[in-house]
Amino acid sequence: MSGITHYHETAAGLKMQLMEALVDHAAFEVLLKPCSLSRCSATCCYDGVYLSEEEARGVEWLVETQAERFEGYGLRLPDEVVVSVRGGKARKTQVRPTEEGELAVDFPKHFERSRCVFLDREGRCGIQRLCMEDGLGDWFLKPLTCWIHPLVILPKSAERPRPVLTLVSIDNDPQKADDYPGFASCTHCGRAEKDGQVAWKVLEAELRALSELAGRDFYAELSAPVIEYDSLDG
Repeated sequence: MSGITHYHETAAGLKMQLMEALVDHAAFEVLLKPCSLSRCSATCCYDGVYLSEEEARGVEWLVETQAERFEGYGLRLPDEVVVSVRGGKARKTQVRPTEEGELAVDFPKHFERSRCVFLDREGRCGIQRLCMEDGLGDWFLKPLTCWIHPLVILPKSAERPRPVLTLVSIDNDPQKADDYPGFASCTHCGRAEKDGQVAWKVLEAELRALSELAGRDFYAELSAPVIEYDSLDG
């Protein structure tokens, strides 16, 4: 786990869910396109990211110790990079107003026109740039919710006796409401595309990272050939 993420406590909680999770094979057959900043301009980062307490401490520590590097990336970080929301019940990265030309041409109308403060004008994440420059891998210091997107882990519930590793659609997006069309299914890397590739191939890097974290090979599970049991008869 130490080679995947800096946030061991947060990852341990995720691991417990992943170890017993059902895999939604049908969802991973949807056609997606790989992440491309030239196409999406980091649309998924418009509202920042919700953080565990461990991640909040880590992000604040990064800013304290790497302020000059972030400034070198052209980031003008506010005094508070982590803010409390939902009446103090949650914490997330701060956002800033967008500047001209920063948003994708098809930026969802129901998304606030804002950006995570760690994004530069090209949509590059300062935390990810720092990780890559230091040879830590793409995501070591990034909050887990950032790098697993658009993968979704639905927790246990009255209807679900086990967690489910899945991708959401425009019809079942868990953040969809009467006045809100959804989140993950409205971002470029979570949106079905007729000329895309099957999702388990597009998201191979994320699936392999989650596999290492959970001690379970999700990519192998999803890429295994379908067994036609009728063909095995006598």
